[in-house]
Amino acid sequence: MKRTKAAAILLVSALAILTAIPISAQAPPPSQAPYFPPTQLDQMVARVALYPDPLLAQIFAAATYPDQIPDAARWADQHHYLSGQALADAIQADQLPWDPSVQALLPFPSVLEMMASDMGWTTDLGNAFLAQQQDVMDAVQRERHKAYDYGYLRTNPQVLVGGGPYITIAPVNPAFIVVPYYSPAVVFVAPRPGFVVGGAIRFGFGVAIGPAFRPWGWGAGFARFDWGGHAVFVNNARWGRTWVNRGAYVHPYEVRRYAPAARVPEAHAVHPETARERQAAREGRREKEEHHDRR
Repeated sequence: MKRTKAAAILLVSALAILTAIPISAQAPPPSQAPYFPPTQLDQMVARVALYPDPLLAQIFAAATYPDQIPDAARWADQHHYLSGQALADAIQADQLPWDPSVQALLPFPSVLEMMASDMGWTTDLGNAFLAQQQDVMDAVQRERHKAYDYGYLRTNPQVLVGGGPYITIAPVNPAFIVVPYYSPAVVFVAPRPGFVVGGAIRFGFGVAIGPAFRPWGWGAGFARFDWGGHAVFVNNARWGRTWVNRGAYVHPYEVRRYAPAARVPEAHAVHPETARERQAAREGRREKEEHHDRR
């Protein structure tokens, strides 16, 4: 009896404490926008902050649909041998149900693999971009300034690096998007004496993006940042999807959207990348295509 009475007293006391806590101090409801402090945002964007502006804009947009990333990564891996018009045609023929922002990354299997292999990071990145777009852009600039000030980030045959208050990274050839390889633990800290900074960022792996991918927002100026105005443009239209309107906002694209039920049977040869090909892409190296059945 005494134990029962004591337990009842503890329960009442706990309820009293909970009701006394202000609403703002209790756990936020699931629908409440997340908040990431600057230090966490810096760490979050570090692995992609030095990507060329067009690719970075597409990654931010795609990350707002994290549930679609794993399937898209799998499809990109299985069709990695396709490129250009053949890849664009396959995307349309398969009536892929993912948002065009996710489809825009299908020519980059290594990027989608990176995102799919760390869904916690991808989800946080997408949520941060939805809820704190300006803060995310500021974090990118902080990381870029570190890499630039330490001498790692410079113009080279693949990218043009613009200095000034806002550091831009643009492909030398808008139709060839390079995917840099670097270690955030290296390029965002001061180099130790004798360290050769010139080799810290590898720009050896790139993807040809021709006119066939214009409907997905690729092309000179169609995916870009207005760093001073804290705006992101995808498919030459300002990205307006936020935490508040994420359930209703539809970004303008020229490609047809398909519901999952409209998915047709696979009509193309499926050839996943080999382990060697995947590793080469992760390390910023171009590996010779190992399968020969090109349909």
